[in-house]
This record gives sequence, structure tokens and C-alpha cells, in this order.
Amino acid sequence: MSNLRLINETEITSSVSSVNVTDVFSADFDIYKIVTNGIEDTTDTPSVHIRFINSSGSVISASNYDYAYLNMRSETTFSENIATNETYIRGIFAFSSATDTQGSVAYIFNPYSSSSYTFSLYQMSSVNTTLRSTKGIGVLKQTASMTGFQVFDIDSTDFSEGVIKTYGLRVDS
Repeated sequence: MSNLRLINETEITSSVSSVNVTDVFSADFDIYKIVTNGIEDTTDTPSVHIRFINSSGSVISASNYDYAYLNMRSETTFSENIATNETYIRGIFAFSSATDTQGSVAYIFNPYSSSSYTFSLYQMSSVNTTLRSTKGIGVLKQTASMTGFQVFDIDSTDFSEGVIKTYGLRVDS
């Protein structure tokens, strides 16, 4: 039996400003893996962000997110981005334009637990004329049960296509 189970596959097929992936986190798993591929943004913006959705179906947009990531670009020096008390986790997923390729993977820890913060560990890369990569961590500082997440661009540009896959990951002891 595999320790990785596909829970949801969301395909973006038309122009949208955000995508809500609901009812994917449950008591079945403590760790989730989110993989994105081919998310196309209509403009050349830096990255695609995440907010979590609670068990009431509300997107958490309060200033309860912290994140830190290393931005690794082939044409310049690496840089760090650290922020606290934000309304989202920045840069968790990659973007692309029609000529780019991109991919992202994020691990989400304890989202369904109402007694723990929701943590994330992520990495992404995209390439067009330059290689851009990010490795980061994030946390939602709320002890509430999260059942899903929202993918969006802070610049409110539209996504025209892409795939978001959510897996449950069971760790055997």
C-alpha cells in the first residue's frame, strides 16, 4: 500500500483570479503534499501565494501568516524574504507565462488539527530566459481546523491554465 494518496486534482482551464481547493484536509492525514504544474499567469508577476480555508468554508485572510524564503535567481545574487503578520504565505507556488516551464511542491503539516498551527515547507522553480527558484517555510498562526486552501496572485491577475494536485502522506513509524 502506498503512503501517498491522491485526494484531489484541480485543473485550471479558464481565466480566474483565484482557485479554492476545498475539502481536502481531514483527520485521515497529518501531512499533505501539494504539487502544481503549468500554472500560467497572464502577467510576469513574481509568484503564486496561498491562504488556508477553515472548516466553515471561510478563506483566512487575517494577518496571522509568517513566512521566510530564499529567492534563487540565475541572473543575480540570492536574496531572503522574511515577513510576519501577513495575510498570506508568499511565493509558495511557481508561475509561468506561455513560454515558461514551472513546477512546485509544498508540504502542509497539521492543517486539520484544531490544537496546532498549520505549517508549510515548499520549493518551486520556473525558467524562461532565467532560472528562478525558491525554498521556503510558512505558518498560519491559528489553532483552528483547516479543510482547504486558496491559490491566488496578490496582483489580482488571472490564471489561464494549470494543475494543482493534493496528496495525503502517511508516515509509517
